[in-house]
Amino acid sequence: MISLKGPAFKIVAAIVGLAALVFGIYSTFFMSSGYKTTTATIVSIEEDPNYIPDPNSENDKQYIATAKYTVDGKEYTRQLDSYDPGYKVGGTVEVKYDPKDPTKITSGFGFGIYLMIAGGVIVLAVIILTVKKKISVKKLKETNGELTFAPSVKGEERTLYFLTDLGTVKVGHRLEDKNRSVIYEAKMTKFSPMSDFKFDFIDHEHNKTMPHLIGHAEESDWNSLLIDNNYSFTFDGKDVWKQLRKLGVKIDSRFGQAQGVMPSYNISWNGEELAYVENTSQYVHEDDEEAHKVASKVPVQGFYRVRTREKNLDMLFTILVAMARSGATDERGGSRRMVFNTLKGE
Repeated sequence: MISLKGPAFKIVAAIVGLAALVFGIYSTFFMSSGYKTTTATIVSIEEDPNYIPDPNSENDKQYIATAKYTVDGKEYTRQLDSYDPGYKVGGTVEVKYDPKDPTKITSGFGFGIYLMIAGGVIVLAVIILTVKKKISVKKLKETNGELTFAPSVKGEERTLYFLTDLGTVKVGHRLEDKNRSVIYEAKMTKFSPMSDFKFDFIDHEHNKTMPHLIGHAEESDWNSLLIDNNYSFTFDGKDVWKQLRKLGVKIDSRFGQAQGVMPSYNISWNGEELAYVENTSQYVHEDDEEAHKVASKVPVQGFYRVRTREKNLDMLFTILVAMARSGATDERGGSRRMVFNTLKGE
C-alpha cells in the first residue's frame, strides 16, 4: 500500500497527466486522420440534461447541437462533439466524417483538445514542482550544510510538553515547559499539496532559527515475512528516519510502562539516553487533562509528555516532529518493535 501524498501523488499525477496528454494529441490530430470535410446544417440545439454546473462558474447550462449532412446521396443526423455559442438552428458548420463510416464525425477539436491542455498543464506542473524542490534542497544545503545537531549537553531533569496544531492545513508543532512557555517550535512558512512544506525551527532558549523542508507523510509496506508498515517523510530532501538512524538515534517503544494504554518511548542518541516520552491525549499538561476529565487514556498522535535532561533540544525536537508527522514508533519508521517489546515485557 502506498499513500497518495507528496512524491506518490506527484507520480500518479504525472501518469494521469501524461495519459491525458497522449490521448488528447491522438484524438485531436490522429484519430480523424483520413476524414473528409462536408457542410452540415444545424437542426436543433438542446440543453444537456446530464450537465452538472460548477458552483464556482457563471455557466449554469450546457448545450448539445445536432446537425444533418449528406454523404454520397445519403442523409445523416448526428450530435456534434463540440458546441459554439455562435451556433443557431438553420446555420451551417463544417464537419469531418469517416469515409468508411459516415456516421463518425467531428466538428472540430472536440474533447481531445481539453484533454491535451489539461494533461499538458498537469505534466508541466509536476516537472516545475520537481525542479523547484531540487533547487530548494540545494539552496538549503548551501545555507545549512549537511544535517547536524548541537552536541548533547546534560542538565537537571525537566518535564516538557510537545503539542501539534490541529484543525489547520498549516500543521505546526511546539514544545512547552510546565508554565506553558514555548521553548522550541516548528512554524510552517509555506504549504503545498504536492511539494515539500517549508518550516522554521525556532529554538527560543538559544535564540536560533533554522529553516527546513518537510515532505508529506508516506506509508508503505516492508517486503518482509512479518509485514511492518513503514511511515516516513523527507526531511531536507532525504528520508527522515534514515538520517536519524545514521546519526545514531534509537527508539525503544512499548505499551504498559505509561499510564493506561499510552505508548512510551525511550529515546537514545549514540548510546546515551536522550529522553523518556509518553504519548498523551491532546491535553498534554496534567492540569488540562484533569480539567477536561480525561478518564480514558486514549493516545492522540502528535501529543507527548517528555522527561529529559537535555539542554540542546535540536535533536530531540526533530525526533518528536518525525514521530508526530509520520506516526512511526521506532527509528526504522515502523511499529512492529513496539508490539515485540510489549510482549517480551521489556
